[in-house]
Order: sequence, then structure tokens, then C-alpha cells
Amino acid sequence: MSDAKPRIRVPATAKVGDVIEIKTLVQHVMETGNRKTADGKVVPRNIINSFTASFAGQEFFKAEMQPGISANPYLAFFMKVPGPGEFEFTWVDDAGVKVSQKTPLAIG
Repeated sequence: MSDAKPRIRVPATAKVGDVIEIKTLVQHVMETGNRKTADGKVVPRNIINSFTASFAGQEFFKAEMQPGISANPYLAFFMKVPGPGEFEFTWVDDAGVKVSQKTPLAIG
């Protein structure tokens, strides 16, 4: 997952007090550990197990994921804009690999 490039969609601008929708998607196989190879060996579990979203250093959204989540997990959620700042989104998988991306929010 370390080479995964997350896709983030936030509004170009927002006003203080607006409720905005945030959309995220990251590439990951999300292997459940239930599948077997052609020769009968179990494919090891490898899922993103944690996602966090912070704004201006304050965590405001967190998701704990389980094996039932599809590959390339997509999350959409809302936030009330408290003021100017920067988002930080972080995904962590079973191997401890962490992918983070920062995205500014312009106040207009």
C-alpha cells in the first residue's frame, strides 16, 4: 500500500459553518485471508484496518475496518467547517504500512 496514491475530494472553498462532504478512496487489495491459491495455500489477510481524518490537528472522523470491506475502499462523510485549516487523512493496514495525505481547505 505504500505506493498507493489516495484520491481526496473536498470543496474548493467553504465558509465557516458550512457542512461539507468529503470523499476519499485509496488503492488496496483488502485481502480477507479467506481465499486460497490454486495449490490450496491460504492467501494471508491484508486489509486496511484503520482510517482517520483530522482537520487543523483535531481528529474528527475515524473508521475501523474489517475483512468485509471491498478492495480500494471508498469513504464519504460530512464535517461542519470550524475555520481555515488543513485536512490530514491516514490509512493503516495489517502490515503497519501507513499512507497519509494532506489537503488544504480554502475559506471564502
